Amino acid sequence: MQKITLPERPDWRDHAREVGFTFADMHGEPYWDETSAYAFSLEQIEADLEDPATELHAMCREAAAHIVADEGLMDRLAIPEKHRDLIAESWRRGDPEIYGRFDFAYDGTGPAKLLEYNADTPTSLYESAAFQWQWLEDQLAAGVLPEGADQFNGIHEALVARFGAVFEPGSDLHFTAVAGNPEDYGTVEAMGWAAREAGLGAHYCDLDKIALSDEGQFLDDEDRVMGVLFKLYPWEDLLRDDYADHITASGCLFLEPAWKALLSNKGLLPVLWQMFEGHPNLLPAFFEQDVAQAIAGQGPAAAPVAEAFDRASAQLIAGHVSKPILSREGASVTIIEAGEIVEQAQNTEYSQHPRIVQAYAPLPEFDGFRPVIGAWIVGEECAGIGIREDRSRITQDLSRFKPHYITG
Repeated sequence: MQKITLPERPDWRDHAREVGFTFADMHGEPYWDETSAYAFSLEQIEADLEDPATELHAMCREAAAHIVADEGLMDRLAIPEKHRDLIAESWRRGDPEIYGRFDFAYDGTGPAKLLEYNADTPTSLYESAAFQWQWLEDQLAAGVLPEGADQFNGIHEALVARFGAVFEPGSDLHFTAVAGNPEDYGTVEAMGWAAREAGLGAHYCDLDKIALSDEGQFLDDEDRVMGVLFKLYPWEDLLRDDYADHITASGCLFLEPAWKALLSNKGLLPVLWQMFEGHPNLLPAFFEQDVAQAIAGQGPAAAPVAEAFDRASAQLIAGHVSKPILSREGASVTIIEAGEIVEQAQNTEYSQHPRIVQAYAPLPEFDGFRPVIGAWIVGEECAGIGIREDRSRITQDLSRFKPHYITG
């Protein structure tokens, strides 16, 4: 894994405007940055990223089955009690999933370490699936990249195949996101593009324009009934919204399904460690409350948690991260090394949630930036990667998206 300085395409900004990539610059900073790219070997992609991501997703599905059968874990994940049946039934019915994104710490020399799973509403889809592929083709044609260079990027094709496998040709799907957010709209449009290529109808409606019929069905802004709805609106918010009371009776199939609320929650991380302790792609992780009780020798789970904590104590003392179970873009995350806070991202919106403790896996540093690898899951398999880098140890909303290529 190397970071290689490369010349930019002279007309890439014009192309971005033409295709509607309006968020290539955000907050006065470049978001898409092709002044350099990350280069990988094929073995690094296949053995260290692709196969582990697919395996981790299967493990996450096992964890989902475990959580829906355990009220105590539903409590730990702060799932609203009145909607737990909605989530459990969604899992038992096998409501289909479309996509998700694992975030990995990886430096090219050892097992990629799972930081979290964005299983419900991951963004950066368009730039991962489409814009960086166009970059590859353009730079190959210009002779900037070595002949035979490739990219781990079958994301769009996998989405088309997934939509085609889940829905009958001609089925109508609706897509929604919060109005006025170009990045969210770019993700939704990338999904709609794949659905249309799969022979499905794809209709967009702003989130705040969705209505409820007298019969309890969800309606779009043209009063069409929504039978299938892809929503770029996180389950943790939707389950606390008044509209959640109408989901069951509406007959609407939601994408991502309700059971994905269990996997997009950082409480998944200690559950995975409990189930698969020592797995090379996992970091030791515990519910913060459990750690305190285990250290004090209190609570029914104190003994097993204390034993697991003891096995991981040296790694956790060297460095750990405190995260709320519900947060986004690094919000309210604290990194502690040798008992000292070395970095902290403040956000009062998420700080009230229960927290987990996870061993710290530092992101590698290249030219003052730290990349995080986003491994895209489509259906149940890894289909490609996207890379964001930040000057901070905590990847936040001012991170940059970097293209990548495979050298052979």
